Amino acid sequence: MKLRDLLIGLGVVQSYGNMDIGISGITYDSRKVKEDGLFVCIMGFKTDGHKYILSAIDRGARAIVIERDLENIQDIIDDYKIAIVKVKDSRAVLSKLSAKFYGNPSEKFKVVGITGTNGKTSITYLVDSIAQANNKKTGLIGTIKSKILNEEYQLSNTTPESVELHYLFNEMAKKEVDLCSMEVSSHSLDLKRVDDVDFNIGVFTNLTADHLDFHKDMESYKNAKKKLFYKTSQINIINTDDKYGKEIYDEIKELDTPVLTYGINSNCDIYADNIDMHVSYSTFNLVTPKYSGSIKINIPGLFSIYNILASIGVCYFMGYSYEEIVKGIKAIKPIPGRFEPVENDRDITVIVDYAHTPDALENVLRTIRQFAVGKIITIFGCGGDRDAVKRPIMGKIAYDMSDYAIVTSDNPRTEDPRRIVEDIIEGMGRDESKYDIVINRRDAIKAAIERAKNKDVILIAGKGHETYQIINNEVFDFDDKEVAKKFLEEVNQ
Repeated sequence: MKLRDLLIGLGVVQSYGNMDIGISGITYDSRKVKEDGLFVCIMGFKTDGHKYILSAIDRGARAIVIERDLENIQDIIDDYKIAIVKVKDSRAVLSKLSAKFYGNPSEKFKVVGITGTNGKTSITYLVDSIAQANNKKTGLIGTIKSKILNEEYQLSNTTPESVELHYLFNEMAKKEVDLCSMEVSSHSLDLKRVDDVDFNIGVFTNLTADHLDFHKDMESYKNAKKKLFYKTSQINIINTDDKYGKEIYDEIKELDTPVLTYGINSNCDIYADNIDMHVSYSTFNLVTPKYSGSIKINIPGLFSIYNILASIGVCYFMGYSYEEIVKGIKAIKPIPGRFEPVENDRDITVIVDYAHTPDALENVLRTIRQFAVGKIITIFGCGGDRDAVKRPIMGKIAYDMSDYAIVTSDNPRTEDPRRIVEDIIEGMGRDESKYDIVINRRDAIKAAIERAKNKDVILIAGKGHETYQIINNEVFDFDDKEVAKKFLEEVNQ
């Protein structure tokens, strides 16, 4: 595609060089530039893409998009015979360029965007499972993995940067996907990664304290999430049991895009009543504007009921019958790292869960409390270089809702793990016999398993599906589930 055609309607401030050159691809990472590529300079949090212009040219870039002035711009053009385009906002332009380069692929199938603090991953899996069980071709983009039909793709962000996103959409279009369910993070909305995605359906789950290092306060966090519901073309599905969900509903209900509400409140359009929760499953009566009936899900906990209601809302809007929804729910497989049991021969229960926010940790512990016969032992930590406000809050939750807690490392990154632990224990009570500090996560898991007695429940919280630990910017292999399995086997020997 010619550079000139790509730039139509993008609000170019100034252009230099030959605009009729052919462009073979687009990237914002100079290491990924290919021959005849277009390199877009993004002002990042840790670095500035403008520093890597010469590196991109060396790798074959024929055109560069810049956001700030370059002192030697004419020398670069003369020496390397390239085109340079200046724009006001290179992030916004990257999104538009990506969509245009791939032919606006998200317009060719339904896109369901799910946003909120907790539940996004589970809902993408649930929607995908129900659709697949009813013979739909599906794609999925999310935290654990992204996939097209049965082929998986490894990505670095919950919501990929716009170039990767539209590449994936293009691959989905080639394979004639009917539906893509994707997690939409607050970062991606604020950083314009999804500006040019054609969202048909938007889903809001809930909002609790998270990412406040980025958004600064809950109102800014909510406003970032809210952006999704101004992008949707067909319907928004909102959890109005949630305080912030109700606020968003009140703000968007007059838009042309209709709103469907869900919750366990009978004032919602789709709701659950007669809820009955057990150790390994929950049942409830589903009520929708068109039909009602009994639902059984093999995942315990009220949070799981909210997730399935959101998924049902999506499928209900798409015209699925009660029978088709039940068929899809029966086909649902366990979601990695989401209330995932670790099988063992001891008479104890070990659960791995991604709970890394106060609300998520409280929800999981409340669910465990409903079936626990013995004591609850919780292993958890908090990530480094991230929102520190939630640390003492999570400490208090673990202290209050567990019989015993072990505070350990999560992904400390460049922060001193001991400092993170100090922040956590500020929220814990005075009874030091109720908790211990074991900085090494492997040792913490071992200590919990050695301490557990018959009928006890061990919750390993915070990392869930992750198979790594980040310490001082180094990535080490670490899988909570596999580490627990190893020590469970050793105890039995």
